[in-house]
Amino acid sequence: MNDPIEDPDGHRRLPDDARPARDRPTDPQAGPTAADLAKQYAAKFGVRRTESGQIDVLSSVGGVQGLAESIAPGLVFTVLFTLTRDLTISLVAALAVAAVFTVLRLVSRTPLTQALAGLIGVAFCAVVAQRTGNAEDFFLPGFFINGGYILAMAASVVFRWPFAGLLFGFIRNEGIEWRKDPARVRAYATATWIIVAVLALRLAVQVPLYLAGNVAALGSMRVAMGLPLYALGLWLAWIISRPRPVAAGGPSATG
Repeated sequence: MNDPIEDPDGHRRLPDDARPARDRPTDPQAGPTAADLAKQYAAKFGVRRTESGQIDVLSSVGGVQGLAESIAPGLVFTVLFTLTRDLTISLVAALAVAAVFTVLRLVSRTPLTQALAGLIGVAFCAVVAQRTGNAEDFFLPGFFINGGYILAMAASVVFRWPFAGLLFGFIRNEGIEWRKDPARVRAYATATWIIVAVLALRLAVQVPLYLAGNVAALGSMRVAMGLPLYALGLWLAWIISRPRPVAAGGPSATG
């Protein structure tokens, strides 16, 4: 029987084993569930919905400041190297720009994660380029990171945990319940492939420029095909994976 019981405070409730899984108390000693990890993952990416129910694309790429942090170091490096042909000056300037953004985060007491990760990334790229003496190698680590994302997202589809579902599921109030619906899994898989296509397009355009040693064109494409193109892919993935309205007479799904 699943009759209500009375707790010590006089409140009546269903027994734990009769309550929906999402409403049951969790064991504090138990490790995080898949739902917990997915929720944290979605929150980490900062993806939100606007009041109109659409994805907040600017928020998903870190806002204006996050966009600047992503673009500025590579842009400064490209412009300076194109003008001066001095690798050391260009690398130092790119590092200085990344460091300024990190300091600004410290001063404004905003989360450091993105700026600090950017600073570390720029520093690593600078070390690679300085060691090889080739300016185009400043962009080389990005190719491997991009390729890693492609492999991880492809694997997420294969294992039926498509990246787009983890990213969008909680802000659509689906949690990970979408995994029980084959149609939703397929929709999120298609959305994930769209993001993969964006990442693959980056490599298809930029790798030939890297092999040709065209730093100016490579740097320009890196800026144009960075977060702005990723944001476009994210928006398309959101639209493609939007739940279909329910049958006439029922409440409509949103998102």
